[in-house]
Amino acid sequence: MTKLLDSFWRAAMYCLHPRVIALSILPLVIMAALSLGLGYFFWEGAIAAVRGNLESYELVNTMARWLEGLGWSNLRLVLAPVLLLFMAIPVIVIVSLLFVSFFMTPAMVALVAERRFPQLERKKGGSVLASLFWSLGSTLLAVVALVLSIPLWLVPPLILILPPLIWGWLTYRVMSYDAMVDHASSEERRQIFKEHRASLLGIGVVSGYLGAAPSLLWASGAMFVAMAPILVPVAIWIYTLVFAFSSLWFAHYTLAALEQLRKKNNALALDLRTPDAIENIANQPVVVAELPPLNLQP
Repeated sequence: MTKLLDSFWRAAMYCLHPRVIALSILPLVIMAALSLGLGYFFWEGAIAAVRGNLESYELVNTMARWLEGLGWSNLRLVLAPVLLLFMAIPVIVIVSLLFVSFFMTPAMVALVAERRFPQLERKKGGSVLASLFWSLGSTLLAVVALVLSIPLWLVPPLILILPPLIWGWLTYRVMSYDAMVDHASSEERRQIFKEHRASLLGIGVVSGYLGAAPSLLWASGAMFVAMAPILVPVAIWIYTLVFAFSSLWFAHYTLAALEQLRKKNNALALDLRTPDAIENIANQPVVVAELPPLNLQP
């Protein structure tokens, strides 16, 4: 717990570093431009497609008429845009995570290593290509888990538990690998994953719940639909900051764990060599120097 709290406050302080603030601008600009561009060209067509699919279900029409009878007359106008935005949330989260992982994490890990672990050897236990495949594979598994868990979201408590857990697992997989890819060997990385899996997953889950903060924007309903061009970039900025903080948290924790692991391995290697040295010395033949004969004559 001490290591988690230590790395937590260090990550929070590093978020105020000018280099981290500058690095967070690039993913934000790219994501905001991408989302607004896609919305400009495909928003109307996507809403029409969603609205057409909804109208084909009699159950949806029955519920809409019932709610309109209760005074919710604008439900049909708002329902399709809200559903479309909710379907876009997982895409925004995943793309934001991958952008932070590719554009920010290497620079932030280098910053942490430069300021806190300058003597830590870089063993290059991975590569950019390996990191890419690892991230894409983990993302695919998270998307599958997310889709399979959607029916469980109808149970009220589970919608507050399952998505953050899935995002947390994905964050743990992507960020912890990228934090060690440059400094740890493959053996060291596997050992840290094994010994610190619970703590690393805990960091990911906390990050997943922090990433749920933009849900307050989605929950605003019709107001969010009207202000989507403004609130979507704000939500992307929040996601970027959360994932940047998570990346720094993983970097501080994993590099500290790596330094401790190497100290332990070096001490163990020294302990293993010492008995051998003593045994070698003990097995060395004893050479007795021949003394000249003692002359006792007066």
